[in-house]
Parts: sequence; C-alpha cells; structure tokens
Amino acid sequence: MFKNIILSLSLLTLSLSVSAGNNPSVRMVTNKGNIEITLNKDKAPKSVNNFLAYAKSDYYNGTIFHRIIKGFMIQGGGFTKDLERKKTNMPIQNEADNGLKNSRGTIAMARTNMPHSATAQFFINTANNKSLDHTGKSMRGWGYTVFGEVTKGMDIVDNIENTKTGARGMFPGDVPVSDIVIEKVEIINE
Repeated sequence: MFKNIILSLSLLTLSLSVSAGNNPSVRMVTNKGNIEITLNKDKAPKSVNNFLAYAKSDYYNGTIFHRIIKGFMIQGGGFTKDLERKKTNMPIQNEADNGLKNSRGTIAMARTNMPHSATAQFFINTANNKSLDHTGKSMRGWGYTVFGEVTKGMDIVDNIENTKTGARGMFPGDVPVSDIVIEKVEIINE
C-alpha cells in the first residue's frame, strides 16, 4: 500500500509539472528588477499569442509603466518614456469568460470601454480586483482578460506600486514621477 501511495504521488507530481510546462513563461526586465510571469495558454490562447507576438517583435522594449494605482494595479506596455503612444496591431477578442479571476499577482489585458479593444497594454493586479472579472457578455459584464500570473518578482511589482505618481503629459494623474522602464520582455519558454 505504501508503494502505491508513493507511486501515485510521483505520477501526480509528474503530471503537474508536465501541465505547468505546457504554458509559456516570460521575464519582464525592468529598471526596477525582473518579473517572471507564467502565461495561461490553455485558458487565454488569443491573449497569450498576442502578448508573445509583441514580445517577439521587441515592441515592449523601452515602454514604461505609465499608470499606477496603489491598492489596485500597475499598467504598462503602450507608451514610451516621452508618453508617446506606440502603434499597435489590431485589437483581439476578449477572453475574460475563461474562468480566471483578476486576483493579486495576475496579469490581464488592458482595454478601452469597448470589450474587444485590447491590443498591447496590460496590467498586473496588486489586489484582488473582483470588479474586473467577467460577469456576462454585455458591455458592463465582459470584464478584463486574465492571461497569466507572476511567479517571481512580486516584490518588484509591489515596489513599482509604491512609486510616487502625479500628473504628466496627457494624463491628469497616476503617472510615475520617475520612469519605470520595461527594458525588454524575454521569452523563457514557449
């Protein structure tokens, strides 16, 4: 019986590591430190493929975290240090009905008020943001697509969240006073 328990645990461990290995992971290199993120291709394939395409094209290199709201999230991936908006690819389909929640440490697609308008920008939740979760396929209910989770570097996310912010450029507030630069997004495994 003891051998059966050991064998079962070994098989369970092997199956968990194989399924975790199927999802891509990236390293977001910032001027404040590195953030590693495991992407959930099973639950959000369009969002993951979209993010990886931007990463492969070096799109994120030199972009900034341009919006930080303490106790909520840090947002980046669409503006240069001069707060110039970068040109994006076409918007993607909202996948927020995938069952993933906007919990602390998850990464989600940023968008406008239109549900299917996400392009390159993303945010990392620094709190459990239930109000951003999918509740229905209506304008109000679509929510924001979670497509991964921080696996290393949440301390870096927390440090970024605590950055002093203010008005800058076209933004009336929430912009870091000192640039928080995404130097690059490296694909660790695909």
